[in-house]
Order: sequence, then structure tokens, then C-alpha cells
Amino acid sequence: MANVNYKDLGLVNTRDMFAKAMKGGYAIPAFNFNNMEQMQAIIMACVEVKSPVILQVSKGARAYADKYILRNMARGAVEYAHELGCDIPIVLHLDHGPNFEVAKDCIDNGFSSVMIDGSALPYDENVALTKKVVEYAHAHDVTVEAELGVLGGVEDDVSAEESKYTKPEEVIDFTSKTGCDSLAISIGTSHGRCKFTPEQCTRTADGVLIPPPLAFDVLEAIEKKLPGFPIVLHGSSSVPVEYVKIIEQYGGKIPDSVGIPEEQLRKAAKSAVCKINIDSDGRLAMTAAIRRHLVEHPGDFDPRQYLTPARDELKKMYMHKCTDVLGSAGHALD
Repeated sequence: MANVNYKDLGLVNTRDMFAKAMKGGYAIPAFNFNNMEQMQAIIMACVEVKSPVILQVSKGARAYADKYILRNMARGAVEYAHELGCDIPIVLHLDHGPNFEVAKDCIDNGFSSVMIDGSALPYDENVALTKKVVEYAHAHDVTVEAELGVLGGVEDDVSAEESKYTKPEEVIDFTSKTGCDSLAISIGTSHGRCKFTPEQCTRTADGVLIPPPLAFDVLEAIEKKLPGFPIVLHGSSSVPVEYVKIIEQYGGKIPDSVGIPEEQLRKAAKSAVCKINIDSDGRLAMTAAIRRHLVEHPGDFDPRQYLTPARDELKKMYMHKCTDVLGSAGHALD
């Protein structure tokens, strides 16, 4: 199949988007999607609040939905936004690209941004892999996100038993050698719905886990080393208690779920952090709505009957993130 350039799909890369976010003191939402309902909810929400958005595709999403379907869903997202009345900037981004071959395949198939994740490799190998991806991507005007430091937790095919904070003394060397456009750092966020162990948290009288604060001192040190350079936070779902309670009320079992407090994400969004990744919150919102609907309407068997309230809940959650957490609402037409 012939290569497709993202510009022909109506997509943009992250370069101008990040520059505007850093100047405006907000962060771009990077929402993962795997299916039509998630994509619809993201676009409906971002059009309504007029926010730019990054549609993220993980290795797991590519395996689940097929890369060609996802590419054409991104094209559809652009057309859907136009139909809804606002041509918001939309990026199609590879989340946690595992190797050069996958990154190249995405670039050749209409992605406007790719992440190459060499964070688990020795430093020099991470540099070499990232540089190789950057050289190919930049030849196609595609932007590249790299990662330095290791996030703990599990999500899709990405897992690490423990996190390792990004070392501020490495960031100048890494970004200058690789030429990457943005840098994902580790300051205490992690993947999945259990971002911290119960032992790392304090527990309130009613059993709610309070996580430790993010390492803003590390973020500040990185900002001083790389003034004006776009920083990315992965693993930044807040794991809302209300969704966890609904899931468990209607038969689910997801103990010790804990995320990143939204006030800490607000603080990060006002810094050099201009992209914040949110995946688990979408999963929780969708699952909570589906579980509740099926219990309350046991005769329903048409997927549209339970996917409609799931999509509605997703839209509400995405609007909240853009407006109240990341500060991106109202900036689509900057």
C-alpha cells in the first residue's frame, strides 16, 4: 500500500502546538483511543471546549484495531470536527513506539508525530535509536517525542517494576545528540490504574489513598537545563474515585486504584510541560458507564444502548480535563 502523508489527512504535527502551549501556560491533552466511541468522545469534547488535541495510538491499539483503520479514523476525526463546527488542530501520535521499524511504519502511514521509547535501553543505545528515528521523521516533517528516565507501572505492552527519575544532568546531552522535538520525563507519574502501591500512599479515614507528590524539583531542574524545551508527562491519569466506586458497586474489582491528583497536573501544565497523557481515566469512565447501564437495564443487548452512555461519560470527562486540569480549552484557534 502506498505511503500516506499526514498533511493529506488534515492532521498537524506538534511543533506549533507545543510552542503555543508553552507560551500560553497550558498543556495539550494526549488521549489514547482504540475504537470509534473513544474517538467520537474526544473530538466532541475538544470541539465543544475548543481545545487542540493529540490522538494517541499505542502498540496495543495498533494490534487491536489495525493501523489502517486507526489512520482512517484520524482522517474521520478531522472531518468530524469540521462537521461539528470547529477545525481544531489534531495530531495522530504513536505512543511508546518500541523500535525504529514501528516508528517508520507509522510515519509512512499518516502519523504526524511519533514517540520512540528507548528509556529501558542503556543511555548510549537510547541516544542512537532516538537519533535514527528523528532523522527519518524530520525528513517527513514528523515530530518526535523521546523518553529519558523510566516510568513504573503497567499499561498495554509498557511495564516497569519501578520508576527511575530523569537525571537533569543528562537532558542537554540527550536532546542535543538526538534532535528530538519533545522529551518525556519521569518525575513520579506511572502507567496504569495503580500508580503507587498502598505502602507509598497515606490512607484517609474512609480508605482513600493519597499518593506522594510529584518531584517538581526534578522538573524545575530540567527546565533550567532546557529553557523553552517541550516536556511531556506520561502516566498522568487521576483515576477518579467516583469511577472506581461505580465499577465496584456494579460488580467490578479494582482494589488500591490511585492516580495523580489533578491539582498537581494543573501545576505541571503551567510549566514547560506542554503534553499530558491520559489513558486509564478513559478506560475507567467507559467501564463505569457500561457496568452501570447493563445492571440497571438487564434486558439491553444492543451495543449502542450501553456504548452511548459510555461515550457520553467519556465526553464529559475529556471536557473536564481540557477545561479544569490542562487549561487547553479555548486555545484551538490560537
